[in-house]
Amino acid sequence: MDKKERILELISLLNKASDAYYGGNDELMSNYEWDSFFDELMSLEEETGLVFEDSPTQKVSSEQLDNDSKAERVIHEFPALSLAKTKSVEDLKDWAGNRDIWISYKLDGLTLVLTYDDGMLSTIVTRGSGVEGNNITFLKDVISGFPNEISYKKHMVVRGEATISYTDFDNINALIDDDEKYANPRNLASGTLALDDPFKVKERHVCFNAFTLVHIDDDITSWGERMAFLEKEGFTTVEHEKGDSSSIQSLVDKFTKKVEDGKMDIPVDGLVICYEDNEYAKGGSVTGHHATRAGLAFKWADVSAYTKLKYVEWSCAASTISPVAVFEPVSLEGTTVSRASLCNISEMERLGIGDDCVVEVIKANKIIPKVISVKESTNSFSIPSVCPVCGKETKLLISDKSKTKTLHCTNADCVAKWGQKFSRFVSKSGMDIDGLSIQTMLKFINMGYLRSFLDIFHLSEHADEIMELEGFGEKSMKNMLDAIDKSRNVKAVNFVYSLCIPMIGLDAAKKLISSLGFSGLVERLKTEVGFEDIDGIGKEKSASILKWYSEGENARILDELINEVELTDAEAKVSEGDLLGLTFVITGDVHQFKNRDEFKAYVESKGGKVAGSVSNKTAYLVNNDVESNSSKNKKAKDLGIPIISEDDFIERFGGSLNAN
Repeated sequence: MDKKERILELISLLNKASDAYYGGNDELMSNYEWDSFFDELMSLEEETGLVFEDSPTQKVSSEQLDNDSKAERVIHEFPALSLAKTKSVEDLKDWAGNRDIWISYKLDGLTLVLTYDDGMLSTIVTRGSGVEGNNITFLKDVISGFPNEISYKKHMVVRGEATISYTDFDNINALIDDDEKYANPRNLASGTLALDDPFKVKERHVCFNAFTLVHIDDDITSWGERMAFLEKEGFTTVEHEKGDSSSIQSLVDKFTKKVEDGKMDIPVDGLVICYEDNEYAKGGSVTGHHATRAGLAFKWADVSAYTKLKYVEWSCAASTISPVAVFEPVSLEGTTVSRASLCNISEMERLGIGDDCVVEVIKANKIIPKVISVKESTNSFSIPSVCPVCGKETKLLISDKSKTKTLHCTNADCVAKWGQKFSRFVSKSGMDIDGLSIQTMLKFINMGYLRSFLDIFHLSEHADEIMELEGFGEKSMKNMLDAIDKSRNVKAVNFVYSLCIPMIGLDAAKKLISSLGFSGLVERLKTEVGFEDIDGIGKEKSASILKWYSEGENARILDELINEVELTDAEAKVSEGDLLGLTFVITGDVHQFKNRDEFKAYVESKGGKVAGSVSNKTAYLVNNDVESNSSKNKKAKDLGIPIISEDDFIERFGGSLNAN
């Protein structure tokens, strides 16, 4: 193959990988491989002078513009150019020269551009091609990290990275009940912001992290002051620190160490330096698709190691049985690594995993262990014919979209599919068992320690084995058991919520306990007397409760769980109070109550109700911005419903005077 053919081959490989990476699909190669191919392409282009228009060296890496999305295309007011990259600290020093610089993390998410006019957020647009992106302003209320309203009343443009934390990524990925799990948090963020369902986006905890103030009508020439301005207006900003060429090495070491020590839950894939003098930065030229003074990105050189594969462990979560490489321990980036996810069967085939082979391992972004290549392989491996959790038959599925091969358990009642139920059982609204993450519980499920909620209270029987697991020790074991013991004293409402009765959320649980008390609830379950007479329950929810109790072992498990816990606030409440018969809708920020949950609790303690939307049944809409043009305010005015502030409420009905 001559050099021109190799250049064209590399362009095709890299462009396909970028389309998959930025389109929220399965990764076709690791960042390590992409960087290696990209460096080879740049070297060949410089050597031959052959630079093709579709080369990734000549365009902004960007997410695909989704033709099926309801988002409209928007031309960027200020093109979102990419930054030149280096793996050399000396290059950073040379770029800085004798000028002051700022260093910050290069977050691994999806770049968004926010525009404000007259103090209000007007648009949110994805980076897209760098010239145009998708308008996703309809998601403004379900992404955190920025205000919808600011005190600055002129034109302003902010650029930042939308990210999903590693913690949320692990929890979300573990509960996805389909054949397409996400490869990494960046992949998940991209896929999430391509959704048309705001409720689904909100569940995934996407956070915006501002990394530059692109434009402001006023003169603020200091980059640091521009970032401080954003923070004052309520933006979450990327972590940053000031320095110069003499301090760059120590700053790089400091920022890198925080990642290596596992103190960054936000995914990062490098660092960025930029000039303190914003006017000087704007005076640079544009080379290709890089603004020469806008900033310089620093990417860590991945360190790899070869080690012997011991075996492939198969772990079931939701309906998917995923392979995990277990290999001889190897030291990487200051830590010892012995396991790495292989994602799915297609990835095993791509790598060439064999029953007896040597694997090359890195820590992607200095965090996630990843197998990037295989040598000395037989290119053959065995796929389990039965589920490792329930022992039932497995089935190989191939997705229609990406043709990815994944293994699934065929048993609809497999306890591994209880991930969401276990997660709800231990949640703060449920039993409030701190430290039992979904990842930990899935591990226990696959090891046979958990088969029902009841088993959580008997994990001490497996203490010796659990302490031998990676990430566990005597201290963490003690903390977990202490949290379980603490949870044994629980409010009846939270206990009912934790049972995962279909259609019965926290509000419905409150109504059941308030009306019947816990003993009355159990009595009706045993005598098969319905609950439709209770306000807010109705026939459908009543039937759901009775059906749940009659199915499988739910009745037995409930009886045994009752013996494990001590219920408080379990008596029926007499309906009385100053707010009896009044329904309130609470919207916007609160200032006197600690939060809206406390406000709601006060209303309910006085016999009132809190609804989520304005209707003819609403007595008052509580909104500290009484004159706003929000949809709830408009509807309240149309229906003639009084709109009062929080202070008005307290003056009329009493309540908390605790400032936030």
